[in-house]
Amino acid sequence: MSFIVRVLISAVALWFTTLIVGGNGDNGVWIDPIENTTFGVVMTFLIVAFLFGLINGILGPIIRIVSIPLYIITLGLFAFIVNGLLLLLTAWFSDLFGFGLRVDGFWWGVLGALVLSLFTGAINLVLKPSQNQRSDERR
Repeated sequence: MSFIVRVLISAVALWFTTLIVGGNGDNGVWIDPIENTTFGVVMTFLIVAFLFGLINGILGPIIRIVSIPLYIITLGLFAFIVNGLLLLLTAWFSDLFGFGLRVDGFWWGVLGALVLSLFTGAINLVLKPSQNQRSDERR
């Protein structure tokens, strides 16, 4: 159940990201839907969010472990580059299916990953109660 909630949160954050970082198909980060209906657009966001979760869950830790020296040298700023590369990889995989995420270039991917992580964190902050509230409810 929590996996489904995470995919839904990622899909909503991805939707917000496409609205902020491009969205019109000319440049930036946008979605090329399965079909131009509301259902097709929503399904495209859900599929891309699922695909991004798989790529981030499988390849993300491997890339992060291999690049630990770069994380140390850049004081963690290399995480933006890694997240941008994972977003570009998601766009590449979804392009194999002929629909999905489109990213205009590397720096658009980095900006899109930054905005996506900000929106995901904000949505998680709003939807999930804090640790203090959960411990108070147990008493």
